[in-house]
Amino acid sequence: MPCEDCGASIDRYASQPHRCDAERRVDYQMFALRDGVERFEAALARFLASPAGEFEAFLAGRRVRGEA
Repeated sequence: MPCEDCGASIDRYASQPHRCDAERRVDYQMFALRDGVERFEAALARFLASPAGEFEAFLAGRRVRGEA
């Protein structure tokens, strides 16, 4: 039976309760979010390729360089 938080197999009859490993929990959560992350990255790429996105990237560059 997998843990709902980290995906690790849990032995229901173990003498000690299951404790999730922090790194495994993050990996499991990122795996669960992979479709949303891919959609976000595609939407961001489309926006940055648009005239509005190019302008926003230009302004951000100026702010970083202290020109604005």
